[in-house]
Amino acid sequence: MSKSLNATYEFFEEQLDGECKRLLRQWPETKKAYKEEFFIYKVRDKEIKQPLFYESLSKLNIPKVALPRYEDWGDILRWLLTENLPGEFPYAAGVFPLKRDGEDPTRMFAGEGGPERTNKRFHYVSLGQPAHRLSTAFDSVTLYGEDPHIRPDIYGKIGNSGVSIATLDDAKKLYSGFDLCAPSTSVSMTINGPAPMLLGFFMNAAIDQQCEKYIIENGLTEEVEAKIVSIYKAKNIERPSYNGVLPEGNDGLGLMLLGVTGDQVLPGDVYASIRAKAISSVRGTVQADILKEDQAQNTCIFSTEFALRMMGDIQKYFIDEKVRNFYSVSISGYHIAEAGANPISQLAFTLSNGFTFVEYYLSRGMHIDDFAPNLSFFFSNGIDPEYAVIGRVARRIWAKAIKNKYKGNDRSQKLKYHIQTSGRSLHAQEIDFNDIRTTLQALYAIYDNCNSLHTNAYDEAITTPTEESVRRAMAIQLIINRELGLAKNENPLQGAFIIEELTDLVEDAVLAEFKRINDRGGVLGAMETMYQRGKIQEESLYYETLKHTGEYPIVGVNTFLNKNGSPTIVPGEVIRATEEEKQYQISALQKFQGRNADRSADLLKQLQKSAIAGDNIFEQLMEICKICSLGQISKALYEVGGQYRRNM
Repeated sequence: MSKSLNATYEFFEEQLDGECKRLLRQWPETKKAYKEEFFIYKVRDKEIKQPLFYESLSKLNIPKVALPRYEDWGDILRWLLTENLPGEFPYAAGVFPLKRDGEDPTRMFAGEGGPERTNKRFHYVSLGQPAHRLSTAFDSVTLYGEDPHIRPDIYGKIGNSGVSIATLDDAKKLYSGFDLCAPSTSVSMTINGPAPMLLGFFMNAAIDQQCEKYIIENGLTEEVEAKIVSIYKAKNIERPSYNGVLPEGNDGLGLMLLGVTGDQVLPGDVYASIRAKAISSVRGTVQADILKEDQAQNTCIFSTEFALRMMGDIQKYFIDEKVRNFYSVSISGYHIAEAGANPISQLAFTLSNGFTFVEYYLSRGMHIDDFAPNLSFFFSNGIDPEYAVIGRVARRIWAKAIKNKYKGNDRSQKLKYHIQTSGRSLHAQEIDFNDIRTTLQALYAIYDNCNSLHTNAYDEAITTPTEESVRRAMAIQLIINRELGLAKNENPLQGAFIIEELTDLVEDAVLAEFKRINDRGGVLGAMETMYQRGKIQEESLYYETLKHTGEYPIVGVNTFLNKNGSPTIVPGEVIRATEEEKQYQISALQKFQGRNADRSADLLKQLQKSAIAGDNIFEQLMEICKICSLGQISKALYEVGGQYRRNM
């Protein structure tokens, strides 16, 4: 009898796939490893040791990662193949084994007025934080690639609902006091059409910061200062300066070389070495997602083909220059959701856009493992049930496609994303209730192991957030991360029946939408008939109709109204750029253009020739961004790449 059982056992064991056998063999050791006091793993050859338990006030050891108690091989294998541990394929529970010690996922969006005002806000939201995770909102003048100007259609928008950035000097002031190459600093820039130029400003600001540190460390301050004085004396013009008093926390880093660049004051070989090290060290992301702009947000300035080419040029430059810590694109669903898409469409359109970038970069001869780690994602988190699993579904679909279709390595398979609580869920009636919704949305995101999170301020329904409302928005995250007991566990969703059901439902719905897009010729083919825009508009109308009829209840807006009928709140304070800030930005721009007038025209002509010849445009921009303003570069590129025109 025992021989027969053994034979049957061996027969069925042989039918198992090799990878399945490996997973089952390792399972006892895996369980043992997660009962140890510490978990040790490697990230890029660096060994990381973190505790596996959190001691509660009651002296209980709460596990950071809870494992299933299954004994049956089938149950264990099904869990390992569809869920698995955080940091293990298919990454349903997260792309890292444990969350980073000493760095909350908090990344607060800020931008208003000139660079100095936004710099002050950045230091306010970062004060006392061990890590500086900055997220930059640009004004519509910058978003459309224009310079500040007295033109009526531009003047009123300077520094409103975002920061005004037109030159390298602006970027230096914006991020002054933050070491952009420190591992604890990470900067996100929400910019799309003119993304290559803003990225050029940012990279050069980071390089010049490191030049400044080199100058101080080597006792060259007086010598360099004399060089800068002579440069400005020869031109008989005024040196630029930071407008106002430095805010608390700003030590002035990045302002020494305001108005000049490191290559003007340091030997060529020294500058080249600093430059290479700086651009390989910076952490953060630039949005640069032209596909969702066409589908939803509309800040397109170049033709789609030319914008895609520049995205490819940025990524190729990143590969050549070994830029490993900065994401060349943030493939964005947030704006798709804000335009009206439901969570399924948001996720399907975003992932399909991501795979379109993958196909395009592959078509340019780049290897999947050279660029996939430089791709990041950005989602909106509403309050509907599907949002509870948006991250885990995205990670599963991406990991399986990159592994099985594109043969990418482990690092390429890991989808990392920023998430923001829903702007559309903020209401001008009963604005105090907005924080309640934002808290629940933040809870979704943190339980789903997002990599980065912005919580909206309650008054964003009516104005740019005040310091008071931003503090409350940050407190939502800090209280969840640092006080909420269950959040000390890092895989709280795993094992819940409803989460498993929702994950499968959402994944199947996303794959069905992929089929509909594919039937229309892929993402670009569907865009030609405005499929994505049409679907977003239909879903937006459906939501607004249900909200209007009350079938979709919103407390304090269409149900449970207060005795005054929940009137729209009129803000006591509306944040806007001042006349002084607008005039200062125009004046600073004119001075910047004036002192570089002898070189800018020739450089812009060379940029155009390089673009026509098929050279890497971003490589050229890294130099041109030192001398030319945003608007000057945009106009030069329009002449060779074409301006955007919507397909009607």
